[in-house]
Amino acid sequence: MNPANTDSSTQLNLPSQFDVLVVGTGAAGLYAALCLPEHFQVGLITKDRLPQSASDWAQGGMAAAISPEDSPKLHIEDTLKAGAGLCEFEAVRFLAEKAPECVHSLVKLGVAFDRQGDDLALTLEAAHSRRRVLHAADTTGRAVVGTLTAQVLNRKNIQVIQQAFALSLWIDPDTQRCQGICLVYQGQISWVRAGAVVLATGGGGQVFAQTTNPGVSTGDGVAIAWRAGAILRDLEFVQFHPTALTKAGAPRFLISEAVRGEGAHLVDDQGYRFAFDYHPAGELAPRDIVSRAIFSHFQRMGVDPADANVWLDLRPIPEQRIRHRFPNIIQVCRQWGIDVFSQPVPVAPAAHYWMGGIMTDLISQTSIPGLYAIGETASTGVHGGNRLASNSLLECIVFGAQLAHLDFPLTPSPSLPLAPSSPHPLSAKDWATGQAKIEALRQDLPRLVWQSAGICRGQAALASALTLIETWQAEFIALAMSKFLFNLQPGQTLSVNFPDADVHLRSWGETRNLLDVAYLILTSAQFRTESRGGHYRTDFPQPEPSWQAHTSIQNHHWWQSPVRTTADL
Repeated sequence: MNPANTDSSTQLNLPSQFDVLVVGTGAAGLYAALCLPEHFQVGLITKDRLPQSASDWAQGGMAAAISPEDSPKLHIEDTLKAGAGLCEFEAVRFLAEKAPECVHSLVKLGVAFDRQGDDLALTLEAAHSRRRVLHAADTTGRAVVGTLTAQVLNRKNIQVIQQAFALSLWIDPDTQRCQGICLVYQGQISWVRAGAVVLATGGGGQVFAQTTNPGVSTGDGVAIAWRAGAILRDLEFVQFHPTALTKAGAPRFLISEAVRGEGAHLVDDQGYRFAFDYHPAGELAPRDIVSRAIFSHFQRMGVDPADANVWLDLRPIPEQRIRHRFPNIIQVCRQWGIDVFSQPVPVAPAAHYWMGGIMTDLISQTSIPGLYAIGETASTGVHGGNRLASNSLLECIVFGAQLAHLDFPLTPSPSLPLAPSSPHPLSAKDWATGQAKIEALRQDLPRLVWQSAGICRGQAALASALTLIETWQAEFIALAMSKFLFNLQPGQTLSVNFPDADVHLRSWGETRNLLDVAYLILTSAQFRTESRGGHYRTDFPQPEPSWQAHTSIQNHHWWQSPVRTTADL
């Protein structure tokens, strides 16, 4: 491992220009950086340390049709069925057909997927018609991300910039091309040029009070792309994972889909397998159906969904199988006083995956020239209204690989002298006041969004929440630190000398992004007057044929755009 290309606690000599900047170090960002041509100088930005991402938390695995009993055609059919009529057929076909070669690429890089004899082991997950999910015990994401991280640190053309936060995109005012980013790093706000910028910042689960996502998942890429004028798509579609650990004091640790795929039962307090009342596949129905089944069962039993739980019983699975497949789940449950071999696990739904994002094509290009997006940040059209289990890690790899074709000459704008760095004019009182408001918003905003745009939504709650969010946005803009930071001009650098300045600036930036993400999700949910996939309206409980269309967003304009299905080909 060559640590020379990572930053340390000392000041890193940050170049003012790269060929490509990749923002985010989950599976998508890491793999994209590795796939970029090696003659490019690549800056790889992470707001935490390597690795800390939702990919690292992914348990279930990665889907690929590699067994003799399976085929890309069947994988396509399952993905389209789960996507509730909103999948882009060409994107789904691209994903399924590229999957086997991406598996081989990861194995070649050193990812140690589980094996059954000489063959890669495959498991069944909800809504898959065949066993096609590769795994590394129940820490598949960690296995993939760990291997990719080691490879990145050995690449001399990749410079990892840790604990840095992208505040905004830098758009050329004449050409409207993305030419870099505004970056918070080591007490300074600076502008870094690039021939191309790749956003791989993950999802926005932290906008919900109950989420399986890590703390870094604050919707940064979607928010900064929206503010720059990029077209976004289908932001109302959020997948709520049905089985997150629900125990006082514990994080909402995801109990993988694969547990139910291996035979675990979902039961209520009486031991009744209620999921079959809502779908013939019971526990193995698509995630949105299982999540709503739990929510509806809470209502039927007369309990508050915010405080209730059901039970996931692993005891129907042979003990040795549990030990082999789910060692991490065993360990985490034991840490919280739960013995999975003798008692069921308390679970409830939590926000897990954002199907919508920045609209991209098959080469991951957004509507802004020079700006690319991959992974959960992007809307490739693969997931439609509801993601099929274990397609997300695959999407990161398949679409990250397309960055290998970024082989045209990159011509960033000529370097111009940046304005000299200047100290900030804000007082300690300004910072303290701002931090108090930010901390309050970080508590109140996720609760509001969970209540109004969680598993079940309705016009009254959405409208009320939007009114409150607009008030909070106005209060945020009125903060002295916001007024100053909003007026920072491209090319103008700033030194901030307060203790923990980077922490406070990141907190400010994340809160701004979460407010924007909340506005976008709520407005999109209000715009779509039907129920479909991960979006469920109590006042419009059925799908409407006229709504078999994407929700497209640019700036403050919402419109329907057509879905390209097989009928269009």
